[in-house]
Amino acid sequence: MSAGRNTLDDVVRAAARLFAQRGYHGTSMRDLGRELGLMGSSLYSHVGSKQDLLVEVVRRGAAFFGEVVERAMETEGDAIDRLRALVAGHVDVVVDHHDEVRTYLYEAWALDDEHRRRVVEARDRYEQAFRSVIKEGIAEGSIRPDTDPKLAGIFLLSILNALERWYREDGPVDRSRLVEEILRFSLDGIAADRL
Repeated sequence: MSAGRNTLDDVVRAAARLFAQRGYHGTSMRDLGRELGLMGSSLYSHVGSKQDLLVEVVRRGAAFFGEVVERAMETEGDAIDRLRALVAGHVDVVVDHHDEVRTYLYEAWALDDEHRRRVVEARDRYEQAFRSVIKEGIAEGSIRPDTDPKLAGIFLLSILNALERWYREDGPVDRSRLVEEILRFSLDGIAADRL
């Protein structure tokens, strides 16, 4: 790709790819320049610093997950239907935006204090959406009443976040089956009379 054709989006996507592969501290601006075919100061015409790039990659990751919550909460039906939408949305984000997700999950600790605080707040809101849907299921009777919403949310998100390490779309399990298998595995432990 020629230097004249690189956009800020190209730079951010390349940074996400390298941060996901090598880690934030294992990636230099020189590495990024080589990846994009840019020399020295040309890269800085797109971005101020490597930290700025990390902020943008992590912001994008958080935004993808935020969109999942917005769509899932608008899903008609009961709490299990909304939980299915949360799980399916999470799977889609992991598969479609693997580099941003990996950076969001594992490199956000390298952000400055203010940006790291925002990431923690965004993660808390995301986790809260899962807890809220689980609480809703308890209230309506589709999820066992003795379920701890916080623990159930942590368990489910742990399964979902681990996907980035092993799931490949060209493998033997397609997305829709993956979603159903995750739900079956999770809900067999907390569902009342659903699956």
